[in-house]
Amino acid sequence: MKATRHTKILELIERYEIETQEELSDYLRREGYQVTQATVSRDIRELKLTKVSQENGRQRYAALSEPGSDMNGKYVRVFKEGFRSADTAQNILVVKTVSGMAMAVAAALDNMQCDEIVGSIAGDDTIMCAVRTSAEAQNLLARLKKLATEK
Repeated sequence: MKATRHTKILELIERYEIETQEELSDYLRREGYQVTQATVSRDIRELKLTKVSQENGRQRYAALSEPGSDMNGKYVRVFKEGFRSADTAQNILVVKTVSGMAMAVAAALDNMQCDEIVGSIAGDDTIMCAVRTSAEAQNLLARLKKLATEK
């Protein structure tokens, strides 16, 4: 049941511009799935769905781990779309993002080659990353700022 629900969720977010968990729940119910908000929340986490900005300024759920796709390119694109600024405080890297994009950018950082990051916490527009050392935090900061400005 779970696997078929996950397949249906991926199909729905591909077909429709779904912005909220409630909206996703409604679409699932219309397809005959009896789901709770907790189930949908867990499914979103397990499927590694994230919200991405659209051209119209609204956000929608998207799968960052689509089979056979250029994942690094997608992560970089999400990072660039959401990144606003970054700074360090010793071994803590603080990344500021577009409002509502911190979780998506944090997911991108988790999947990009940022091995210096031990762990991260994302809010609405801020990510705090624990980095092993102050020197690694400075190097990562420079790398991310360069990446954010590349065309």
